[in-house]
Amino acid sequence: MKKNILISGAGLVGSLAAVLLAKRGHSVTVVERRPDMRTTSGYGGRSINLALSDRGWNALRKAGVDKIIEAIAIPMYGRRIHNHDGSSSYQPYGKEEQAIYSVSRKEINIALMNEAEKLPNVTFLFSHKTISFDLHTMLCEDVNGTQVTLKADMILGADGAFSAIREVMQKTDRFEYSQSYISQGYKELTIPAGTNGEFQIEKNVLHIWPRREFMMIALPNIDGSFTCTLFLDYEGDPSLKSLNTEEKITSFFQREFASAIPLMPTLVKDYMNNPTSSLVTVRCYPWVYNHTTALIGDAAHAIVPFFGQGMNAGFEDCVILMECLDEANEDIQSALDTYQQRRKPNADAIADMALTNFVEMRDKVADPKFLERKKIESLLHKRFPDKFVPQYSMVSFSSQIPYSVALQRGKLQDSYLDAIQQIPNVGQQLDTAEFWQEVNQILDTLQPFEYSI
Repeated sequence: MKKNILISGAGLVGSLAAVLLAKRGHSVTVVERRPDMRTTSGYGGRSINLALSDRGWNALRKAGVDKIIEAIAIPMYGRRIHNHDGSSSYQPYGKEEQAIYSVSRKEINIALMNEAEKLPNVTFLFSHKTISFDLHTMLCEDVNGTQVTLKADMILGADGAFSAIREVMQKTDRFEYSQSYISQGYKELTIPAGTNGEFQIEKNVLHIWPRREFMMIALPNIDGSFTCTLFLDYEGDPSLKSLNTEEKITSFFQREFASAIPLMPTLVKDYMNNPTSSLVTVRCYPWVYNHTTALIGDAAHAIVPFFGQGMNAGFEDCVILMECLDEANEDIQSALDTYQQRRKPNADAIADMALTNFVEMRDKVADPKFLERKKIESLLHKRFPDKFVPQYSMVSFSSQIPYSVALQRGKLQDSYLDAIQQIPNVGQQLDTAEFWQEVNQILDTLQPFEYSI
């Protein structure tokens, strides 16, 4: 039965949800407080590049838009670690053919909006902010202050970490909500393409300059440039606050990222002109109000970007919601209740893993013991694929393993890795029969994993 559905927010998740719901035959109206990014200069949202992995691709395939996104996505098969002394090393993400994909937030958003607008039962209302909602109506206001009341059978709050829909829900009894910021913020910087449009550094990797308390990363763009992001404390020395002159910025980068300096001719200008952005984790519950309104994406579970799963988790929300609608035969109340029960534990799990992965990226990726551990982990996965799957692979290279399972299995496997690394001189024994005999004894109590990659 055809339903009237309102979506607050025309970002990545809202636009994808519009495509999926419209293709089910529903009438969809998307309300967006910002102007249409396709007809205005600049981009009102965050412009940090995104990493698209298997969960995201699964959602895009179900929406029938994966081929369009492939044209603007660049595979990254591993990390290129840039050490302080100028040396570098490569760390593959998974098996040889496995990759995560660098995509521009703006370009993928535009592609999804274009696909949604091709459908006759999708309408976008730009420059309309959500004011309030109740059981079956939503009140919006345009830039002139004119208010519009829209009617709906279902309302989705896909309006980001500072959701207007969630703000209304927060005022209801027994609504649980928390937001927490890490001490670091970020600045977006640029490595431009070379004189002939070429990539100035290795194309198909995610570049990391880890410096323990802070780091810089770089993701490739289809025009040959790289979007760089500096993650640094807000306060202290060095910090985003202390780097407040051209001399201090230049000195800091020469000291910490000397190999990148020749590649960044607009470094100081970019640093001084680009905004400083914060990194927030949002947790809340319930996600459903009045049996007709639900939060989705960052509105329900904003996370820090260090596992590259924010977009992927939001896209997976859309997939799970569609599955719940299938199971409930389009009964909205039943579907939304199942959706929040199924997704909440997984949202909490990826939030925890994203915070943990920040420490890995900025600190551990250059540590010899960590590199030894990763090598052992890879060998275990090859030899015991039914027992040992790296947590990173569970998260990034599967659309079937729930985040909560990846978190718990990862913790369990970590305990076995701890035991293996206690073997004397383990780094020199990885190819010996004696080492594998000990490993077999250690892993004897580890039960086979029900999922495979």
